[in-house]
Amino acid sequence: MNKEIFSDLEKAVISYDAETSEKLVKEIVEKKLDLLKAIDAMTSAVRNIGERFGKGELFLPDLVGASTAMLRAMPILERELKKKGGIRKSLGTVVVGTVYGDIHSIGKSMVATLLVAAGFVVHDLGMNIKPEEFIKAIEKYNADILAMSALMTTTAPEQKKVIDEMKRIGLRKKVKVIVGGAAITEEFADSIGADGYDPTAPGAVGLVKALMSKGSKEY
Repeated sequence: MNKEIFSDLEKAVISYDAETSEKLVKEIVEKKLDLLKAIDAMTSAVRNIGERFGKGELFLPDLVGASTAMLRAMPILERELKKKGGIRKSLGTVVVGTVYGDIHSIGKSMVATLLVAAGFVVHDLGMNIKPEEFIKAIEKYNADILAMSALMTTTAPEQKKVIDEMKRIGLRKKVKVIVGGAAITEEFADSIGADGYDPTAPGAVGLVKALMSKGSKEY
């Protein structure tokens, strides 16, 4: 029965059933079952959806649905894990956000979800984030990588402002920066001094992996 609950959790995420994923996670916590196994079940499901999305087999609503199902339940597991002093292996820490003046979130949220599924610790700052807020988060979470999104040509220059501020205070050499969003091109990313750009959420995850040095952190 206990083995079935993890399989059911994975199926709930794959079928975009956020209500069931939350219910099953609460049951896992109540029964004091393996929290890491529950996280693995959900992230495995999202990775599968993300890979099929990258191949063109599934579409954005599929990725959004799976992400919603995982994000509804994940905080419950993470809170319980921290309470118990558990440790989850991590490939690195990424701060994610949409730049100041821009309130678009779907692409940024997809990148954040797929990064979590891939094994990264992700701090999603949300939308309309000012340069100083990015800086504070990078320092607070000791980030390895900053991922910024801009969906409009009018807000794209905000990415350069953040990178310039990182250079000014000496953070740029310590933190890799990737950029994306509908308004961003590879040429623009190069011109502002970013470390990389990819037009898709699955591609961004591959880019982050490539930029990270070998080894893992723990939190």
